[in-house]
Amino acid sequence: MSDTRPIYYERKDGIGYVVLNRPDKLNAISEPMKAMLVEAFAEADRDKETCVTVLRGEGRSFCAGHDISGDDEDNHEENAINWHEHLAGSVRSEMAPFEAAKPVIASVQGHALGGGCQLAMFCDLVIAADTAKFGEPEVRLGYAGPAFIMPWIAGFRRAREFIYFGDHITAEVAHAYGIVNKVVPADTLSAATHAYAKRLSLVGPEVLMRTKLALKRGLEAAGFRNAINAGHDIVAALYATETQVGREFNSMVERDGFKAALGWRSNQFKT
Repeated sequence: MSDTRPIYYERKDGIGYVVLNRPDKLNAISEPMKAMLVEAFAEADRDKETCVTVLRGEGRSFCAGHDISGDDEDNHEENAINWHEHLAGSVRSEMAPFEAAKPVIASVQGHALGGGCQLAMFCDLVIAADTAKFGEPEVRLGYAGPAFIMPWIAGFRRAREFIYFGDHITAEVAHAYGIVNKVVPADTLSAATHAYAKRLSLVGPEVLMRTKLALKRGLEAAGFRNAINAGHDIVAALYATETQVGREFNSMVERDGFKAALGWRSNQFKT
């Protein structure tokens, strides 16, 4: 019987897997899933039979971001302090692969959008299907971030274009940007990811974990964590603000539904 938990950990052939398991929602991250994601990586680190972890999503997409469909019961209204606390949970869950002791490989198919894209970027390595799409489209809905990791990976020019416009980019473009390590045919993604992880595991647990820690400390010394915290602090107020675009979008959601509203906003950027 298949696992019904929205996030779970498993081991296959000496490789740990953290699995996003909400395929009917394109693995969009609900509020309860944030803590589950952090715990899944903690479980992966506790597993003494592995030294590499893969993050993957069930179904046709890796992760469509945080669930903004209205299913979550939390209502933060226009309170910036409440929003800051709420977004802290989002940042913590997205950074779970970065905080993990073992190297994490993101295996990406379909959509990696918004918080899902940021989650993949916090992984050590990314292998993507040739049909994958990356994007941070939340800017089009009147929001941004909250984890501004892209400048540290793609550089400021590419990151600004990526974040300001909210466009989706293909796996090949993502590879050219340097945010994806390897692109493979979609039907080989699972096998290619496992082979990639097995090859990395040959290095051995001690050197992999100490090397990851050294690289992590270097980033932190360069201001990485301060930059992430600053972005979170700044955009929290934006989530508590009713912008004109946000007002129009929310009105359309109430009138025509969430999918129609997304389509309306996306179509405006096709001109």
